[in-house]
Amino acid sequence: MRILLAAVAALVLAGCQAEVPGRASADGFVVKDATRLRFRPVLTELPPGPPAGAPGQRQSTDPATQEAAARALDCEPGTPDALDGRDDPALPLVSCDPTQGARYVLGPAFLSGADVGWVEARLDPATGSALVALNFTAAGARTWAEWTGGNVGKQVAMVVRSRVLTAPQIQSAITDGVTQITGKFTMPEAQQLAKDIAGA
Repeated sequence: MRILLAAVAALVLAGCQAEVPGRASADGFVVKDATRLRFRPVLTELPPGPPAGAPGQRQSTDPATQEAAARALDCEPGTPDALDGRDDPALPLVSCDPTQGARYVLGPAFLSGADVGWVEARLDPATGSALVALNFTAAGARTWAEWTGGNVGKQVAMVVRSRVLTAPQIQSAITDGVTQITGKFTMPEAQQLAKDIAGA
């Protein structure tokens, strides 16, 4: 997915009251490997830039170690990730979005691909803009409602194989199990993000 950095900052998560939980359109994707996708809170975001310092411990619980590891992380597209999905979901994670170059310090995972029923890209009928919709399972919807309710205004990272796909901001508590990721997407970009989230 190729989106300008300004567009990434505008990504938001919102609920969608008109959706029927559990139903996906013909363009929807089911998460193929539930262990690949993890939802982690964003603790810190660092801007893009060249790596500075020696590679550090990316799953430390020490804030100073986390920041040093984030500054040293090479986020250039195509750079191999030493963790490559072997991160411990119970520990914090230093990661990046290789498309945008932003570096993140993330908290422990609180949801996984097993909590997502389906993902799809579609047009918002109100605005005509492309968006990505996620539908959570019943258990996932309960956790998501609690987490979003307590973290309005904060970012959440959707991580696949230790890399951040997107880190939108929570706009409100999302209590119905259906979430929209909105931003300055083209439809091909939204479709690619939906496929990447689902591992399709």
